[in-house]
Amino acid sequence: MLVFLVQLALLLTLARLLGQACRRIGQPSVVGELLAGVLLGPSIFGRISPSAFDWLFPDDAVQSGMLFTIGWLGVMLLLVATGFETDLALIGRLGKAAIFVSLGSLVLPFAFGGAVGAVIPEKFLFSGEDRVLFSLFLATGLAISSLPVIAVILSELKLLRRNFGQLTIAAGMANDVVGWIVLGLIAGLVSTGRFVLTEFLQTLLGLFVFLAIAAALGQRIVDAVLRALRRREVGIGGWVTMCIAMAVGLGAVTQALGVEAVLGAFIGGLLLGRSRYTHHDVEEQIETLTSSLLAPIFFATAGLRIDLSLLADGSVIVWSFILFAAATASKFIGSWAGARSAGLTNREGFTLGMALNARGALGIIIAAVGLDLGVFNSASYVVIVVMAIATSVVAPPALRWLVSGWSGTEEEQARLKREEQLAGNLVVRPGHLLWPMTSDTRCRAVAAFIGNTFPAESTVTLLNLSADDDAANANPCIDLLGERRVEVVADAAEPEEALESQLKLGFDLIVDSVSPDVEWPQAGPLTSAVLHQQELPVLLVRSGRDEIDSESIVMPFRRILLPVSATRPSRAAAELAISFAASTGAVVKLLHVNPTEAPNTVQRFIRSTFRTHERAIGSYADPVGVQLLDETELMASEAGVRCDRIFSNHHSRVEAILEAADQHFCDLVLLGAESQEVGGVAFLGHTARTVMQRSEIGVAVIALRQSSH
Repeated sequence: MLVFLVQLALLLTLARLLGQACRRIGQPSVVGELLAGVLLGPSIFGRISPSAFDWLFPDDAVQSGMLFTIGWLGVMLLLVATGFETDLALIGRLGKAAIFVSLGSLVLPFAFGGAVGAVIPEKFLFSGEDRVLFSLFLATGLAISSLPVIAVILSELKLLRRNFGQLTIAAGMANDVVGWIVLGLIAGLVSTGRFVLTEFLQTLLGLFVFLAIAAALGQRIVDAVLRALRRREVGIGGWVTMCIAMAVGLGAVTQALGVEAVLGAFIGGLLLGRSRYTHHDVEEQIETLTSSLLAPIFFATAGLRIDLSLLADGSVIVWSFILFAAATASKFIGSWAGARSAGLTNREGFTLGMALNARGALGIIIAAVGLDLGVFNSASYVVIVVMAIATSVVAPPALRWLVSGWSGTEEEQARLKREEQLAGNLVVRPGHLLWPMTSDTRCRAVAAFIGNTFPAESTVTLLNLSADDDAANANPCIDLLGERRVEVVADAAEPEEALESQLKLGFDLIVDSVSPDVEWPQAGPLTSAVLHQQELPVLLVRSGRDEIDSESIVMPFRRILLPVSATRPSRAAAELAISFAASTGAVVKLLHVNPTEAPNTVQRFIRSTFRTHERAIGSYADPVGVQLLDETELMASEAGVRCDRIFSNHHSRVEAILEAADQHFCDLVLLGAESQEVGGVAFLGHTARTVMQRSEIGVAVIALRQSSH
């Protein structure tokens, strides 16, 4: 145990230090982590102090197995995190390209590897070994791509969400699956001296059944497990444990099928990331554990098996370069040809080829398997290891150069910009919305607002609290919610109890349709229950007093009045107004109120007649207000939304809002408010409460919790 602990401490410390050093110079951390293993391995440390090296890394299967087990767990969790980030919908849209790139990046490198194996000198073959088997092993080493290394490189270079990044993940997984199957067949052929067709067919059939079950039932099973965790209010530690256990369990299944466990872990990450009930913090926790402990150990232990002293032989250097050139050219040309066949550009093909070129630790593993089986000798082992490391080291700077000044297609640029904007938003972002309603709920205007404001990735759960109506009351609203996943849940319990039960399942925002007849602060049992919960933002929408909840309502709001201030709730309200206007073409009226003393009777008459309290921008005296309006108008212009400015010098913010809404013919006032409890009653602030009570037109209030930061 002492030796193991010393191994762990030294490898982890050096791997992390060198990994951070590599990131500082533009290389991915995996390069430094591999280098840490090389420094502590036979090449450097073993030469400096052979006795200390023998003590630290004894030739003991149990001792080395402990270290390699931790490393492989790191690879599996790395693939779980990659599964979280993989966008199956995007890959589906790029399906033709994914298939062609996968084929090109497999077939041509396999052929090049076989060709090099056919001409390589006898000194690289194990004594008496068949050249055909040697060539097959070498071909497999060139055909595979190291998905863990690729995932780290793309993530650290912030390229994972690019179209080619997602294609690389899809093609890399295909490379690995096919590579491991072929490796298993060749390894079996070496061990038994014959090709076992039944074992090959069993592996293929088992893999097909596993993927079919994962596609058909896997998401339902994962959803059921995560839903149970939500119901039982399990802490984040329990979530991480369960998610890791599920991923490792799936890895065990694929390992039993004769395919590497990383495939099962990747599928686990996909299912967990796509689940409606997943916990937002789980991915971060797994990534932290993996990047800070487990993955560095894996890559460092891979480097331990490298003995660079064999490079003293000139022929080893020459053939290392030849193999590196063949590996790079074949993967590059094969990926480019596949990309072009699918209609992608030259640059996309070049970038895919360079990204898939990294063999990393998996190339080292294939070399190690060949060495253990007696297919490779020490010289050929070093040649393949050098190729694997060199392709991983070259990939990051080459990728950075290839994507320099290239933003992708217009569609891709728009998608990435949208994702970046949504990620920085407070409330208008992909998430889960809960909308409780009763038989008295006027839902059409609210549904139209939600459907045109929140991204299509957002899901909506309609919580029907009417025991006699079941889901019928919700049906008229579903069509107005847009093309998104909508779930209808019936619960006849008291509003507060029903809300508490649903909130355990994980939501990001609560929507409440407020009746125009509500007398504040007595907001009614449903609205009171919504405001009483202290966890989530709340969107209150109250339709106009004269508005009829009829089927003719498709676009209820055309002119939105948005009071602007330097607060987080005001920013959230701006997000809602701009998002809705961008989708519908509505006009946003930006209002900033500059407080003044209360006017006398004559001043009130002049104001009401000539609107002298509203000023043009040139005479407006509040530079802070102008800056706030500039920032909001910039947000709107980026979304293609038209904004008009209104400046008001007024003693009452409420009166200024109501007067501006009336005089500019607005049909919705959108406010931000901070919710807090005062004497056990939810309080939205004087402005929001009074405007909602007095306004004749529709009012929407986004209420953020006072404790939110």
